[in-house]
Amino acid sequence: MTESRRDPTPTTTTVDGVSAALPDHHQAVSASRPGDEQFTPTDWSLFVAVATIWGASFLFIDIGLDALPPGVITLMRVGLGALALAVIPRRRTPVLPADRSRVVALSVVWVAVPFTLFPIAEQHISSAVAGLLNGGTPIFAAIFAVALFRQRTRGAQLLGIAIGFVGVVLVSLPSIGDGSSEALGVALVVGATVCYGLAVTIAAPLQQRYGSVNLMANVLALATLWTAPYGLWQIGDASWELGPVLAVAVLGVLGTGVAFALMGDLVGRVGSTRASFITYLIPAVALVLGVTFRGDEVVALELIGIAFVIAGAVLASRRVSVR
Repeated sequence: MTESRRDPTPTTTTVDGVSAALPDHHQAVSASRPGDEQFTPTDWSLFVAVATIWGASFLFIDIGLDALPPGVITLMRVGLGALALAVIPRRRTPVLPADRSRVVALSVVWVAVPFTLFPIAEQHISSAVAGLLNGGTPIFAAIFAVALFRQRTRGAQLLGIAIGFVGVVLVSLPSIGDGSSEALGVALVVGATVCYGLAVTIAAPLQQRYGSVNLMANVLALATLWTAPYGLWQIGDASWELGPVLAVAVLGVLGTGVAFALMGDLVGRVGSTRASFITYLIPAVALVLGVTFRGDEVVALELIGIAFVIAGAVLASRRVSVR
């Protein structure tokens, strides 16, 4: 059989803090399509849909905050996402005992902590700025890959990490300069993004073993337990207005559940390398939606910063060798 030219890299991609591996049932599809084949209309539909859904997540959080406290938003998002993945038809693979501690760790650093931090942060900064800062996830993923897996990083990868950090600083500076409240929001988003970077390095081998949707379903189910105490503690402060509740429901079912399954399908159709370009669209989607629907103000320095972040992420996410 002729070897596929399409995607020699591992079938894993980092998107919006999510490392989407190629499920087993997609590998046969993947092997049948050459790398230079143009996207079909279905491919483009999946690509645009996932980028839009994940880019809009910051807007949905911002709308949800109009009536719901952060803990309730997180609990609804995680719980509805878990429910959505639970009912999606798939081949279910039990988690081996040796991997259970890693899955528990992922439920904390991949979901419970960052999903809790984002609504708190968006009480202090705009959804646009939160989305721009989230673009730094591949930078932190590259750093943890070096630290945890001793990947040799040099040349373009080192340059990408440096450029990405400059971009994160540039995006952060205007908000930090506005006062301690905005600085706290920036710090929380950066902390969430660091968690994403750590999580995707842990998740990659588990996704190869169990499939991305199976793994995320287990992670979300556990994270629902971890986020329940904070959410239930704040539930008395919720006003349950229709618009914010619907926004968070969409965030949970589509943004945290269905979109992950769609991403797995896209990776299976076009390969992880080309699917990963969604990473670079998400900040732009968050920016446009925040400015359009919430009147977010974005200064020139932040736009320059996100250009640095995206350029750094492209370089830092290139393949590196292992010692």
